[in-house]
Amino acid sequence: MNTTKRAAVVGLGGQARKDHLPALAACRRAELVAVCDVDPQRTAAQAEQWQVPGFTDLTHLLQETRPDFVIAAVPHHAGQGVIEACAKAGVHLMKEKPFATDPHEAAELAALCEKTGIELMVTVQRRFHPLYVAAVDQLERIGTPYLVEGRYTLRCPDPAAGWRGRAALAGGGCLADMGYHFIDLLIWYFGLPDRVLADTSAAAVPGADYDAEDTALVHLAYQSGLYGSLLVSRSAGPAGERLAVTGPYGTVVIERDAVRRLDPAGREIESLRRESAAHCVPAAQIDRFCRVLDRSSPNPSGPSVHLPHVAFLAAAYASLATNLPVDPKEFLA
Repeated sequence: MNTTKRAAVVGLGGQARKDHLPALAACRRAELVAVCDVDPQRTAAQAEQWQVPGFTDLTHLLQETRPDFVIAAVPHHAGQGVIEACAKAGVHLMKEKPFATDPHEAAELAALCEKTGIELMVTVQRRFHPLYVAAVDQLERIGTPYLVEGRYTLRCPDPAAGWRGRAALAGGGCLADMGYHFIDLLIWYFGLPDRVLADTSAAAVPGADYDAEDTALVHLAYQSGLYGSLLVSRSAGPAGERLAVTGPYGTVVIERDAVRRLDPAGREIESLRRESAAHCVPAAQIDRFCRVLDRSSPNPSGPSVHLPHVAFLAAAYASLATNLPVDPKEFLA
């Protein structure tokens, strides 16, 4: 029998305030019972806004409120500790990407989830967006693809600021952060590439002391003959997101608000467009996770699904050291 799940949100930065907290308010299968952040003022403000208890210590929250699951939107370096605390308490977890910061951590966390029996679902929103789902069918209509071109840019006022400017804390820069979404699309649509070669830079703020790349260009190839590149930047405007896949019978162009199929000459054959409220996709993720917990739906984004993502990132960063292509499968546990 389906019952309303009790949820807590841990990490009350912009992602939680923009997506997860409003989505919980709109979700029929879950209710917010607590919030948590290391910043007492931020915790107090969100606890008052949503009329729930606020905590600055996750262990205390888990003991006091006993939620069915936690939504974790914490800095990348803090993710392992949140997963370990939830696993120890037997509490399920939705976690903001990335799953882990390196292959060793990913393997350990996947084993921990399996050993303790908790469900963990990584929040890769595009898998729950109708247009990206519809693209699967469109891709089948262009034949075996041979070219993929991705570009994802944001204009961050200061890419050197905060923990995202420190590779040791973030597990990388824009490629490991916003680029994770494009990596997920690649692996979802085509599987793990057979080789990647990356170039990165941290030069958008002259004189600033940061080492997490603000811009990355990744070349990739598959044994099937598919090849291409991804450009990711959190310093180059304007903001935009576009993935184009070309096969012998045309091209599929996937953007946030439309999927278009073009003929080989570039003429539009078909288009699908959608406008929706901002909270719809995050709410759909929560709804799906509640059904995972009810055993009425499989987990589409569990730990095993994301081991290739972490391997892709490890291969991309390893290629920087030698300026040579690297096979991501070498980093699979």
